[in-house]
Amino acid sequence: MKTKKKPTGMKHKIREEKKREERIALAVLAAILIAIIFISGFFINSMENQPTSSQPSTSQTVNSTSQLKAAIVDHLSLTYPNQTFIETTTNTLKQAGYTVDYYPGENVTVEFYRNLPTHSYSLIILRVHSTLQSLFTSEPYDKTKYTWEQLTKQFIIAKYNKEDEEGFFGITAQFVSSSMKERFQSTIIIMMGCNGLTYADMAQAFIEKGAKVYISWSDAVSASHTDTATTNLLQHLLIKKLTLKESLKQTFNDVGADPTYNSLLIYYPLEAGDYTIQNIESNLVTSSLRNPKQNSLSKERNRQPLNSVTVWKTP
Repeated sequence: MKTKKKPTGMKHKIREEKKREERIALAVLAAILIAIIFISGFFINSMENQPTSSQPSTSQTVNSTSQLKAAIVDHLSLTYPNQTFIETTTNTLKQAGYTVDYYPGENVTVEFYRNLPTHSYSLIILRVHSTLQSLFTSEPYDKTKYTWEQLTKQFIIAKYNKEDEEGFFGITAQFVSSSMKERFQSTIIIMMGCNGLTYADMAQAFIEKGAKVYISWSDAVSASHTDTATTNLLQHLLIKKLTLKESLKQTFNDVGADPTYNSLLIYYPLEAGDYTIQNIESNLVTSSLRNPKQNSLSKERNRQPLNSVTVWKTP
């Protein structure tokens, strides 16, 4: 009889051991679930208390409006250096309250353009060579570099003259849209090169990337004339604080159209004409381009020539 009770006792112990292990497992599982609920609640609460990008904290707003930064991108220094223009423009910008960064031509590479929005400039002066489709870099073209960008038509081979053997990477509107990092912060873009606003493609790409207004030429322009006109424009816009439309009108009265190419300094979008520098700097202007209906401009429309310059042309 004793030998028969022994197996029964073993089974009982085994059952009790299994029950104990199950209780331990349930306790561990309950502890894990409690920990997960606690951690989740902590993170949800933290995220709810963080300011969103559309509603910056007071300290962030103060910093962004109290520190005005400007950049002079002087690609033309490689072919048409003008130290007087650089010094005059720098002084005007500083007088208007900007800190100024200067980039000589050799610094104007593909990667420079790629990272340009990350510097949070309020105003960027692009003293660069340009074509109907692109902004020049100083980086010689190489078919083995930037393969993806080349396959997606973000570059053209930019040449000073058609017969030149050597070309350079020229960034297109597609590069601005697809490869520039981050966004501009309501930046004023003054593109001093040729044909910047013969078509709206490049301007529209900058606006959609966060720029507030894009100022450039209706056709080709000489280096000397764009230097003179830009110097005058900055005086009217930054120092006299006229509206953009009035600043350009006064600039036209001061220097006229380009004497060789008859091109005029114009702006995009057209509704930016009523902006003043105070509006732009304080970010009080609500751009209609933030409206999706306005952003749905077709490529065909962007490829139409801009003829808005007659608004300040004298009879």
